[in-house]
Amino acid sequence: MPDYHDLHPIEASVLHARRERVFLILSGLFLGTLAMLNILGISRFIKLGELMTDGGGTLVFAIAVGVLPYPLTFLCTDFISEFYGRKRANFVVFVGLLLNVWVVFVMWIGGVLPGFEAVDPATGEMVRDAAGRLPVFFEIRALTFGAVTASMIAYMAAQFCDVYVFHFWKRLTRGRLLWVRNNGSTMISQLVDTTAVILITHYYANALPVDPEQPIGRQLALFIITGYTFKFAVAAFDTLPFYLGVKWLSLYLEIDPTEEHGIEEVDS
Repeated sequence: MPDYHDLHPIEASVLHARRERVFLILSGLFLGTLAMLNILGISRFIKLGELMTDGGGTLVFAIAVGVLPYPLTFLCTDFISEFYGRKRANFVVFVGLLLNVWVVFVMWIGGVLPGFEAVDPATGEMVRDAAGRLPVFFEIRALTFGAVTASMIAYMAAQFCDVYVFHFWKRLTRGRLLWVRNNGSTMISQLVDTTAVILITHYYANALPVDPEQPIGRQLALFIITGYTFKFAVAAFDTLPFYLGVKWLSLYLEIDPTEEHGIEEVDS
């Protein structure tokens, strides 16, 4: 634990340094997870199960690998909203948007600059492997462009929705019922995010593993239901870590999350 002599001149006190470092950790987890999921994104789909239809077809329950770490971003913004307020939470969300743009730029410039890939002298195009695939970077690049385009739109809608609904419930309950604002904000925003990502990924990137022989609407609905069910379950599960985290951080940061409402205690 730092003492006064370990502080940088811009850190007013040990407590101030502690609060800023916790904010940095939460923001770092949020932004690092966001960058990871946008690169992994739709590079692989995890098959959770199959369902035979009356017509002899198969409905596949699957989620993109990028979905796995995504619920952590909502937990981070909930902690930031609880202790640092709506403005800081929205600022972190905005920085996340800039990070998306940075990822796209790096992927774009990495593909434009000359490399050592084999080129067909007759067509001037890169040589594909036996499976018809481009070199690994360009396959990842194509998937990332599709994933980031979908996630940028869904991300802005979902994250700002999460922050807004969190503070709406916090005001409505006057700082009480911690589980309501944690679950209510996350579960609503996850539905917005899942629906937007699935629709954009299919109609813009054409990257979903759909069966052209089956009705597309039913398959997209199944992807949305599957993805949202996973996120819903994780959101419900993170209620306990959120409660424990708020209790511990309230003492560690010496912040009463209900102070802005003039309330002395938080009811469960």
